[in-house]
Formats: sequence, structure tokens, C-alpha cells
Amino acid sequence: MSDDDLDTIAPHSTFDDDTTTTATTTATAEDTKPTKPHITWCDSYTKAQATIESLSSILPNIPQSLISSETPATSLLDDPEIAREFSRLLRQPNSGLGDNNLCRWLYDTFQTNQPALQLVVLRFLPILAGVYLSRASLHKPLAGFEAVLLALYAHETTSRNGQAITVSIPDISHSSIYHETTKQISKNVSTELNIAVICPSLEPHGTVRSTRRARIVGVALELYYSKISQMPVDSKIEFCEFCKIWAGENGDVYSAMEVLEEGNREKEKEGSKEGRINLPWEILQPILRILGHCLMGPEKNNKELSKAACDACRSLYARCLHDLNPKAILATGSLLKLAKMASELNDEDDHTEIAQTNVISL
Repeated sequence: MSDDDLDTIAPHSTFDDDTTTTATTTATAEDTKPTKPHITWCDSYTKAQATIESLSSILPNIPQSLISSETPATSLLDDPEIAREFSRLLRQPNSGLGDNNLCRWLYDTFQTNQPALQLVVLRFLPILAGVYLSRASLHKPLAGFEAVLLALYAHETTSRNGQAITVSIPDISHSSIYHETTKQISKNVSTELNIAVICPSLEPHGTVRSTRRARIVGVALELYYSKISQMPVDSKIEFCEFCKIWAGENGDVYSAMEVLEEGNREKEKEGSKEGRINLPWEILQPILRILGHCLMGPEKNNKELSKAACDACRSLYARCLHDLNPKAILATGSLLKLAKMASELNDEDDHTEIAQTNVISL
């Protein structure tokens, strides 16, 4: 993305201090009237209302319920009509250009630094990233998509403050804290805690190059995962659908959730290659974490979401077998086994549950 493209997509501030001051002054004047209810015009409410009003130049019809909502940001996040329109616009052939109004709106909305409004932008990340990655190999200008992705990447870079995301893996040579032992183990390098790096430290980037693309998109997906509990179900289903497209392999041969079956290798070749992308670990790792939430999270009983996540895992598993990626095969195969175990547990009766009855058995 060139500097001209960045200038094109540069944010235009529509949330100035005068707007907030005027709204606050008006609210103060109204509060002095005893007949009017007390209304608090906080900064987040004002910015959310202004953000919705700016949509009028993109969407012809904005629901009246959204305009008059007392929680405009939350209503915007969950509004199905707005989601359908955004999905249609983001999938158009000319979407993603530097002068695209919707990309500009997403960029400006995220730059408001209002958490509720940033969730709205993240809600559409699966479609944006899905369309972007599918078109990146065509070498078409996608400055609008890239500006939004860079905004998410810069936000996460600032939040992490140059620190890597790590996890401590205890060494089994250490004694358990729940057991007493008289044997003293000398501390050395072999008995110290092992530090596993989940995500290395991030470097600031102002442009998207082919060598950085996987890293930038992967960090954006990690940000999406960190807020996934607040995302609507439709957003997660859209993500699962794009995972199948990215995999470009037929996962129906694993519909029984069986892995490493003989005779399935030939059937894998029947998968569609359209939209297929490279899947380095920088992208695959956050993908699997998101799919794991869809399969095992609080909404695992949602049949549509569960089916979409299982289909995505099977396609990715077939792709990993095709690529002969051992680490990815282990990860995707484990997700399939977990999904199968969860399905079997749901089909069985819970014998530990106390039955509700009015009959007393003696």
C-alpha cells in the first residue's frame, strides 16, 4: 500500500470537542427543568450517535430503532439488518479500494478509541479478512482493507507494549505443591520453568507487504479472539465459512469426525481450490483458537455454529494432511476429537443430575 493510499484512507475527525461541549451544555440546560427527565450525555454516547449518523452516506436506510436506541453502540453491534448490508458491501468487487466509504467508516470508527465502537469493527473482521486474503493473491489494490487491518495491528502493538505473549510450562521434575517431599532437588537449567512463546513481540508497520501480510492479519485475528465472547453468533459463523474457503479442501470425508482414516486421501483432492490461501502458523494458530471457542465455548449448543465450526475443522484438517504439516495436523485433529467427545457427551444422559419429581421412593 503506497503513501498515497494511506493519505486517501486517513481518518477525518468528525468527533470534535465542540460537538461534545454542545451536547453537554444542552443536557445541563435541560436538567434544570423539573419536567424533563435527567439524561447523561457521556462522550461515548455522543460518539456512538455521530458514528451512526455518518452511516447515512453509506447505507440508504438506517433502522429507526438504531437511531433512537439508548445504547447505540450495542444496538449497532447486534443489528442484523446492518450486518447484512455490511456483508453485501464488503463482498462487492470494488470493495477494499482506498476510496471505499465503508472502509473509511470502519477505520474512523475504530480510531475513536471507544471500546464499544471498536467491537463493532471487530464484528466484521471475518468478512473483511476473508475477502482480503482471498483477493490478495490477485495483486489488486486493497488499500481500504489494509488500512483497517493496520489500525487493528497498531492497536494491538500499543496494547502489548513490545512484550511477547508467553506461557509458563512447569517441569515435571519439580515436586507437586499438593505433595510433601523430603528430597531436595537442586535448581538448574533443566528444572526451571519453560517459557513457551505464543506470540512474539510486535514491530510497528505502516504498510502491508507480502512478507508481513500473514503476521498482520494473524494479529488482527488474535484481537478478534480476545473479544470473541462479545461477538454475535453470526460473526462466528461467517468466520467458519471463510475458514472452509481458505482451506480449499473437501472435509466431508471426515463427517464422522474420524481422523487418519485409510482411503480418504483420494477423496480429499475433490475439494474446491477457489479462495485457497497459504496457511502459515501466524494465521493458523489464531484460526484454531477461534474455532476452539466455537466448538467448546458457551455457545457450543448452538447447532448452526457447531456445525459450521466442525465443517471448518474438517476442511482445515484435510488441508494440513495435504500440506504434510505435523504440528497443524495434531492441532486440527485434536479439535475434531474434542468435538466428537463433546457430541457424544451431549447424547448421553447425565446420571449425576437430580431428577425433578413429586414421587418419593421408599
